[in-house]
Amino acid sequence: MKKAGIYYFLIALSIGVCIYTCEKIGIVLPKIIRFYVNDFLIIPIVLFLSLWIVRKLKSNNKLQLSITQVLYVCALYAIIFEYWLPKFHPRYTADSIDVLLYFGSGIIFYFIQKRC
Repeated sequence: MKKAGIYYFLIALSIGVCIYTCEKIGIVLPKIIRFYVNDFLIIPIVLFLSLWIVRKLKSNNKLQLSITQVLYVCALYAIIFEYWLPKFHPRYTADSIDVLLYFGSGIIFYFIQKRC
């Protein structure tokens, strides 16, 4: 993976970890950050990591994820975290904005990976 891809991944991961840490230590962030930024970042984080692993396993640094694969991961996250888990766990709530964020960040990832 080129340096640009690693930088995108590390920036997204760092922001996500900062938000998560703030929540755990009691720092109250604005609602838009608390409720939506990590939902936007999770798909690119998971897909960059997955792409890096697959490229290493296949010894092919030019391998890319197809739009179908990206949309499939987005759909899985939407179903699991916005439909299924809210039925069983009070920590999760169904939110259609999160679904849009999963798919929006997935599309952005799809185009960014072409440069990485």
